[in-house]
Amino acid sequence: MTYDSTTPVTVGELTFDVRFAGPDDGEPVILLHGFPETSLSWTQVAPQLADAGLRVVALDQRGYSPGARPEGVEAYTTDLLVQDVIGVADALGIGDFDVVGHDWGAVVAWLTAAAHPERVRTLTAVSVPHLRAYNEALRNDPDQREKGAYMQVFRQEGVAEDLLLADGARRLGAIYGDAVPTPLAARYVAHLGEPGALTAALNWYRAMTAELASAPRTVVPTTFVWGEHDQAIGRVPAEACGDFVDADYRFVELTDIGHWVPEQAPDALAAAVLDRVRARA
Repeated sequence: MTYDSTTPVTVGELTFDVRFAGPDDGEPVILLHGFPETSLSWTQVAPQLADAGLRVVALDQRGYSPGARPEGVEAYTTDLLVQDVIGVADALGIGDFDVVGHDWGAVVAWLTAAAHPERVRTLTAVSVPHLRAYNEALRNDPDQREKGAYMQVFRQEGVAEDLLLADGARRLGAIYGDAVPTPLAARYVAHLGEPGALTAALNWYRAMTAELASAPRTVVPTTFVWGEHDQAIGRVPAEACGDFVDADYRFVELTDIGHWVPEQAPDALAAAVLDRVRARA
């Protein structure tokens, strides 16, 4: 089985498409993708983790897996997204694990580590810092307010879908710029062009509540990886991230890199993940 293929994993009434790499007896690391991506975003990272002996588990998350695409905004609250991670781990017989998340996957990873520190051995968050650092910057930093303005559009039901899918999904494809290889970007666009898929992905934004601004502090060993040219996350929240981690913390800043770190800087990201995982040994 190659990383390009998926295996169905059932959690309650939902079935997630999951990609695997590495030895079955390796220590498990769960990879969580962002928007608008899929588990294919880890294509260049997963083999490096697998070669180091880790068991890679990368799922297409709620709304992205066709078998886990319930209707309604209320089906995409962050507590349910966290339950999905734990549910997939339980279904695979995984006890504790390392977790890596990019973009929205980082949000889920932060919240999973906060809610289940007994299950999460280490956290590597990519692009999106601790939510309290982000929300403080959103309130007080003009640069971050400008960078985060797109979310108001994404929260408008129907409007965002029409905007992103018009003209052959031209604007959706443009989100990746030249940082994501064209064939991979095309696969993302095709996946999100499936009936109901884009709405499900956007429902993550629409289900956000003010509670995210007071997310719990993190108590597991954590690395935060950020590209200095990130289009969505500014320097202020990135540098404040460690203020909300009560454990060993590392900040890895990538020069000349933007938001799409797994695709644009896979070697540096894999190295940061492995450094974090090995540090707990």
